[in-house]
Amino acid sequence: MSEPNPYKAGDAGAAGGYEWGPGQQAGAPVPPQYPPVPAQLPMGAPGMGAPVLSLGDITVVGDQIITPAGPMPLKGAVWNAMDMSRTEEKMPTVAVVLAVVFFLFCLLGLLFLLMKEKQTTGFIQVTVTSGGRHHATMIPATGPDTIHWVMGQLNYARSLSM
Repeated sequence: MSEPNPYKAGDAGAAGGYEWGPGQQAGAPVPPQYPPVPAQLPMGAPGMGAPVLSLGDITVVGDQIITPAGPMPLKGAVWNAMDMSRTEEKMPTVAVVLAVVFFLFCLLGLLFLLMKEKQTTGFIQVTVTSGGRHHATMIPATGPDTIHWVMGQLNYARSLSM
């Protein structure tokens, strides 16, 4: 037999005013009550909207440019990019090894020396100046076409700044 609950629903003595719901028992542990966490936008004040454009750590939201140094006005912003990447073309080691091995069997092994691989290294620097402030970010170049993608994004940012 269970003993009767001396507290009524809503009574201040019953676990701090907790009202037992259907299927719950008075002896069951009460989960802790935490205050609700307010929703925060990572890009600034609430109501700014979704990001329109993002280049490195520069983000365009609404009519502002958000940077780690603080927001800047989008209207009249000056955008620039400098390509500091390079693409090298070299003969891989496996091509030399295959050419030497197959040279012993036939002269067709020399065709392995025509193998080339391209490797792009470096960064593309994007700068924005607006409202007397200046910010620069570096975007890693992952291939020879990275500069074309960055310039497309930059031209879109320039059209938004007009």
